[in-house]
Amino acid sequence: MRIIRLKDVIDSTGIARSTIYKLIGEGGFPKPVPLVGRSVGWLESEIQGWIKSRVAERDRIIELDS
Repeated sequence: MRIIRLKDVIDSTGIARSTIYKLIGEGGFPKPVPLVGRSVGWLESEIQGWIKSRVAERDRIIELDS
């Protein structure tokens, strides 16, 4: 299990910080894990899972359009 910081989440997803926190608030993105003080991180596996779910959604839409 690996915890990644916000910069890595942004680099992995291509999504801006503000959008990440907006999606978290809407329940559409993995919640961060509290580390120490105000520091947080994300489980890398959850971020990868979120990316895979976006790819699956894209593929489902493509299939419906065909």
